[in-house]
Amino acid sequence: MLWTILGWLVFGLIAGFIARALVPGKDDIGCLPTILLGVVGSVVGGFLYGLFTGGFRGFEPAGWIGSVVGAIIVLVIFNKVTGRKRRSRR
Repeated sequence: MLWTILGWLVFGLIAGFIARALVPGKDDIGCLPTILLGVVGSVVGGFLYGLFTGGFRGFEPAGWIGSVVGAIIVLVIFNKVTGRKRRSRR
């Protein structure tokens, strides 16, 4: 059980960090929000994969690519909703 939780934390950190690196602009979020971003992104990626393949079995985690894609989607939506990363108009 402990190894499963630790694995999810490391997996979420890596997927969230890759998503943050691929989305343009600076993110002022810490390690815990990055982990949360990766874990939520993995669930979103698994959900989208299930919708596109017809194998939808509920909310389940995705692999590395699906997790990063899901984390990118979550990060972009988060930035739009919170108004973060807006470019200044000078």
